Amino acid sequence: MDLLLLAKAAILGIVEGLTEFLPVSSTGHLIVAGSLLNFNDEKGKVFEIAIQFAAILAVCWEYRAKMVSVIRGLPHDPKARRLTVNLMVAFLPAAFLGLLLASSIKAHLFAPVPVAMAFILGAFVILWVERRKQPVLLDCVDDMTWQTALKIGFCQAVALIPGASRSGATIMGGLYFGLSRRAATEFSFFLAIPTLFAATLHELVKYRALLHGSDIGLFAVGSLFSFVAAFITVRALLRFVSHHDFTLFAGYRIVFGVMVLITGAMGWVAWSAG
Repeated sequence: MDLLLLAKAAILGIVEGLTEFLPVSSTGHLIVAGSLLNFNDEKGKVFEIAIQFAAILAVCWEYRAKMVSVIRGLPHDPKARRLTVNLMVAFLPAAFLGLLLASSIKAHLFAPVPVAMAFILGAFVILWVERRKQPVLLDCVDDMTWQTALKIGFCQAVALIPGASRSGATIMGGLYFGLSRRAATEFSFFLAIPTLFAATLHELVKYRALLHGSDIGLFAVGSLFSFVAAFITVRALLRFVSHHDFTLFAGYRIVFGVMVLITGAMGWVAWSAG
C-alpha cells in the first residue's frame, strides 16, 4: 500500500481523535485537513466514517463501566432510566433536522471558508457563555430533567453547520442551562454515542458502494490513530475542565478561522470545497 496514503490516514485519524470531543469542530478540521492533504474525494468521505466510528469507541471504552451500569439499571434504577430518556430526547432534534437539511448543508457549507466563518462565530458564542457566569444548578448528569436535555439537543442541532462543533454546542448549551463544567462535558460525551453511531450508520448505508476490501489497511491505520487520540483527549479534557474555562478554545477557534480566511484570500493556499 502507498506509504504516503497511510501517512495521510494517520494524520487525519489524529485530527479526528483530537477534535471530535473538543469544542473546536472535528468536521471543520477534517474539511480543512482533507483539503490540504488532497484527501477529500469520495473515498475520503468513507474514510471519515471509519475514523469517526473509532473515536466513538474510545468514549465507549472510557465510560464502559457507566454504560454497563446504566444498561443493568434500566429495569429498576430511576437514574439509569432518566439518563437513557434524556439521551434519547436530546438526540432527536439533530436527528430530525439532519435528515431534513443534510443535503443542503453539505452542498453549500462543506468548504473551508464557510467552516472558518463558523469557527469564528462559534468562538464568540463561547466567550459570551463564559462571560455570563451562569450559576451551577446541576452537578450530575443523572439528575437532569428531560426539558434541559431537549434544550441541549437543540444546541447540538446547531452543530449540523460544519465548523460550529457538536461538542462545543452541547457543552456551551449545558453551561448556559446550569450544568457544571464536568456535567456539561460528560453529557456531551454521552450524547455523542447515539448521535455519532446514528450518523455513522447513515453514512455507511449512503456510501456502501464505495466500500472496498482493498481499503482495509487504510481504514485500520486511520481508526487506530483516531481511537488513541480520542481516548487521550477525553481524559485530558475532563482534567482540564476541573480547573479551567473554555476561553482558550475560543482563542484557538478565532486564530484557526482567521488563518484559513487569510491564506485563502492571499492565495497562499488553494482551498478546495472537497
